[in-house]
Amino acid sequence: MKTKTTYICRECGYQTAKWLGKCPGCGQWNTLDETVINKDKNPVPSAGISSARRPISRLQQVSTDSEVRYTTGLCELDRVLGGGLVKGSLVLVGGDPGIGKSTLLLQICQSLGQSKKILYVSGEESERQIKLRAERLGVDSDNIYLVSENDVASVLECINQIEPDIVIIDSIQTMNCEEIPSASGSVPQVRESTNAFMRIAKQNDISIFIVGHVTKDGSLAGPRVMEHMVDCVLYFEGDRQMSFRILRAVKNRFGSTNEIGVFEMANSGLIEVENPSAMLIEGRNDNNSGSAIVCTMEGSRGVLAEIQALVTPTGFGNPRRMSSGIDLNRVILMIAVLEKRARVSLSNYDVYINVAGGLRIDETAVDLGLCAAIVAGKNDIPIPGDIIFIGEVGLGGELRSVSQPEKRISEAAKLGFKTAVMPKQSTKGIKIPDGFNIKGVRTVSEALSYLK
Repeated sequence: MKTKTTYICRECGYQTAKWLGKCPGCGQWNTLDETVINKDKNPVPSAGISSARRPISRLQQVSTDSEVRYTTGLCELDRVLGGGLVKGSLVLVGGDPGIGKSTLLLQICQSLGQSKKILYVSGEESERQIKLRAERLGVDSDNIYLVSENDVASVLECINQIEPDIVIIDSIQTMNCEEIPSASGSVPQVRESTNAFMRIAKQNDISIFIVGHVTKDGSLAGPRVMEHMVDCVLYFEGDRQMSFRILRAVKNRFGSTNEIGVFEMANSGLIEVENPSAMLIEGRNDNNSGSAIVCTMEGSRGVLAEIQALVTPTGFGNPRRMSSGIDLNRVILMIAVLEKRARVSLSNYDVYINVAGGLRIDETAVDLGLCAAIVAGKNDIPIPGDIIFIGEVGLGGELRSVSQPEKRISEAAKLGFKTAVMPKQSTKGIKIPDGFNIKGVRTVSEALSYLK
């Protein structure tokens, strides 16, 4: 048997004959792993995969009328997927250990199993363990088939034997190709296993869910090329110590990547949260200083969130800046704008920012609420409980317009808020709900005057 030693980058798949500290392909450090390749065998498992050449079609001749979407039984998951599970798609689900990936996929088997044949492949649990979890979740469909297997070729043979409509692989890091002489979870194993499942999904129109582990920094373990292969990448976010979970699509070939699904973890499994805004601001104390309500757009829905700021005199030479749920660099940027444009001295204060409820906010439309929370926290004054802040803050202290302002204030009005402080240019031509008041401002200093 002829073997060859090579080094493969776990991030981009770049190969080199010798080890390098920095990958020439992606520029990352310490990502090249030693791999032994068997030159006598084909590294791609071929069991059950046809090599027949497909016909070539003109773009105008291709019909999209036959696209089929399966309803999973969870409206929040269907929303994130873009309207349901597309037939023949390959979906990667990632998240921290214990966050609910396997629970979510086993739950949808109950609804999908009413009319579809499902094969659940587990490389980590036995059939008995899956059965015990299914009983706890109330999953008892007759169309669910279980197999505890790690070998990719054997899994492909099971797929050809059962001919399921949907396959769940839990997890891809436990799958093993015998033709590749490396341990399960290595870069070549994950890449080739994903490639084998992608080919059988496309050729046989089978929808496949793949569970992926994450590294300690939160990114999906394995080569980055794995995320390029799949059609949809879903991330579970949230703290395991908290009951709420957020499912976010970071890649979706069949829908928007801005949608989120909100779930609550209970003893009976994941429960959908139809109104995440009410959940995120539940338990808020209107008399606490440094708390501001903002509205961020997650796809087609507006979500209200509470930004909390704790500003205290520093006991160190350099003041501390910490944040949870929002980018720390954005927090530092807003502090600099407040000091320069609004004359708010923060150089001798520690600033701690938190987004309540475990939500992660990336939109710049919450800048104004962040600034209001910081100033209110420093001056120890409570912000009125019926006011929300909307707007992006520029480096000159000016307020920039935001997208979909009408949906934002509509969501706020439904939850009982009466006033919105937002950029003046965003108030033109929008429909204002009855009893709702809008304060149009042009600068951050003008907006902060409503805190007095």
